[in-house]
Amino acid sequence: MPLITLSTDFGLADPYVGVMKGVILEINPQARLVDLTHDLSNRRLAQAAMILQPAFAYFPLNTVHLAVVDPGVGGERRLLAIQANETFWVGPDNGLFTLVLKNQPQAKIIRLTNSKYFLRRISNTFHGRDILAPVAAHLSLGVPLEEMGSVISDPVLLDLPEPEIKEKEISGEVLWADHFGNLISNIHHETLHPVISNPALTVLLGTEDPIRAILQNYSQGLPGSLMALIGSSGYLEIASNLGRAAEKVGYAPSKKMKVLVTWS
Repeated sequence: MPLITLSTDFGLADPYVGVMKGVILEINPQARLVDLTHDLSNRRLAQAAMILQPAFAYFPLNTVHLAVVDPGVGGERRLLAIQANETFWVGPDNGLFTLVLKNQPQAKIIRLTNSKYFLRRISNTFHGRDILAPVAAHLSLGVPLEEMGSVISDPVLLDLPEPEIKEKEISGEVLWADHFGNLISNIHHETLHPVISNPALTVLLGTEDPIRAILQNYSQGLPGSLMALIGSSGYLEIASNLGRAAEKVGYAPSKKMKVLVTWS
């Protein structure tokens, strides 16, 4: 049974997500639908790209990942379907799939132009319903990617912030705060691996007191205090046992917050 994930910035107060599911099931009644998240931000595409990327690896081959964060709907931006390693992605060409494409350089990218696989009536404000959901459904039925449109080689790629690595330090930044108030940085565990057990390692977050170690899990931290650990997404997190690190340090999405890892 084909599997389709849905990720949007729609929230759940309106019927938009349900309507997209109805469109998919009308075309493929056998599709299994998984809500990945509907709380992405349409103002911070880099954050959305970073949030989505770690999740894709946990789904079986031939999954279709439908992602609709589309502030440019109705404008000149393109709509894409992507295939790599027996997995599909469908969504707007606005950088949302930057990490997918960087990690899958062999990916085939199609600009969606074949209206045969769209709804008959297309609104100017809901391409998720009228174009992207139908395309995802047809892909789940086994329609070849190439039938959806023409191959392109110039997708939009975001300039995502990368950590700066020096001889005795790694400088990164907080990219977002999750539902629990944990602050997720752009420093990946593979970058930290050579020094993660160094007893002289220190993690600095803005002007907060130094964090002297990277712990294994949340329960190891002192209640209410800040701790550093590698989260489930594989990135360095700043968290607070029985607390919310984001509130403790006054984090806001519009506020750039530096994370510095040093050692001797």
